[in-house]
Amino acid sequence: MTALTLSTSSAATLRADAIVVGVAKGPKGPVVAPGAEAVDKAFDGKLATVLETLGAGGGEGEVTKLPVLSGLKAPVVLAVGLGDLPAEGDGFDEETLRRAAGSAARALAGTKKAAFALPVEDAESVAAIGEGALLGAYSYATYRNKGVAKKDDKSAPLAEAAILGAKPRDKAFKAAAERAAAVAAEVNRARDLVNIPSNDLNPKTFAAEVQTAAKEFGLKVEVLDEKALLKGGYGGLMGVGQGSATPPRLVRLAYTHPKAAKTLALVGKGITYDSGGISLKPAGHNETMKCDMAGAAAVFAAVVAVARLGLEVNVTGWLALAENMPSGNATRPGDVLKMYSGKTVEVLNTDAEGRLVLADALTRASEENPDAIIDVATLTGAMVLALGNRTFGVMANDDAFRTALYEIAGEVGEQAWPMPLPAELRKSMDTPVADLANMGERMGGGLVAGLFLQEFVGEGITWAHLDIAGPAFHESAPYGYTPKGGTGSSVRTLVRLAERTADGDLG
Repeated sequence: MTALTLSTSSAATLRADAIVVGVAKGPKGPVVAPGAEAVDKAFDGKLATVLETLGAGGGEGEVTKLPVLSGLKAPVVLAVGLGDLPAEGDGFDEETLRRAAGSAARALAGTKKAAFALPVEDAESVAAIGEGALLGAYSYATYRNKGVAKKDDKSAPLAEAAILGAKPRDKAFKAAAERAAAVAAEVNRARDLVNIPSNDLNPKTFAAEVQTAAKEFGLKVEVLDEKALLKGGYGGLMGVGQGSATPPRLVRLAYTHPKAAKTLALVGKGITYDSGGISLKPAGHNETMKCDMAGAAAVFAAVVAVARLGLEVNVTGWLALAENMPSGNATRPGDVLKMYSGKTVEVLNTDAEGRLVLADALTRASEENPDAIIDVATLTGAMVLALGNRTFGVMANDDAFRTALYEIAGEVGEQAWPMPLPAELRKSMDTPVADLANMGERMGGGLVAGLFLQEFVGEGITWAHLDIAGPAFHESAPYGYTPKGGTGSSVRTLVRLAERTADGDLG
């Protein structure tokens, strides 16, 4: 992973392969952002003019490279757009810095060291720049570039990002950089898991990954295999996974702190491949279904991040892992499953499988009576239709908690939107042959799924549901610090939730 360092050196004297500066859209043309004064001096105070001549306007994410003739140790300056110039007295917001650093880091693939001379006002801006650089530098090359020597690999991630103007001995700056490194590492862990093809990542191998990390970070882990699930009555997990040659798993990963006053339970949907089962997905809808375990990946990564940060909160992760495949043993439309809760569910569509595995995990998590449960899942195409590819939906049985999660997501730069749980839609899941069906009214399908999950949350427990079906897997060109492929969606939101819970900000 890219190394993150802090430096008080001047951009004029630091030895690096490139210097990153910010440029904003001013009323009369591009404006060089604070932090790049030494670089501007090397261009005789005309850096903005040079950039404008090259066509740079300061638009968000815009990247312009130009050579350095004299005055700097670095041979290249990379100017990255910050968008509109803030009003006088205002600084650039954290997400703007995060995205700019990400765009720059992506553009500097194959580079050993880059100095980031972006606006640094406080520890928060250091954290944003560091996080953006580390996330933007991400590359997944496990299955390619095997024959390319590292020294010749122009697609290799930026090796080191040095943030200028950030005092390495300042406790706040140092802590901000350390947090950025820990969180980015875990977001990238989630990305890696999502990007692994399903022939290498199945419920068993996923569980093994968790066991390895648990040993490294001192976490407690318990894995229920198919025999334990069958014996325990986990009808949802077994019903979804019984059609696959690789049986399901339920993984419990726990971090505890001796001074913790609150406990969070995180539940993740981990469908390592979703063919749709007997209700087979049509051609064109299967190719990216390795990503249907992104919720479990986010939960796993978030628990490890909390452990790395040593937060004063107990966090338990529940990973509901299964592969949804058609076979002679697969659950059929019309079958009735007896869930771990004891409720029965008529399966009207085997492609609505995520809610079935989550239902068992939610019930099991409720037995430990946590202060709150948050489930994360690539659950419904309906949520993508409602909110698009970059925004996840937030539902909850408590309005204040839903609002808090929405605000937390905004704090860390993740796009989210609060969604309702209309009581009138619950009736659409009624069926004469079971306690409820796994399908209901088609319109508002994402909300129906949330109502289904609510049925399996323990009485009196605060609960929220994050449907990350849109932003979990990015199929278009990279932007900001977001790569193509797995994104690690919701990891940062879950970590910030844990931080606020540890600080007592959520009651």
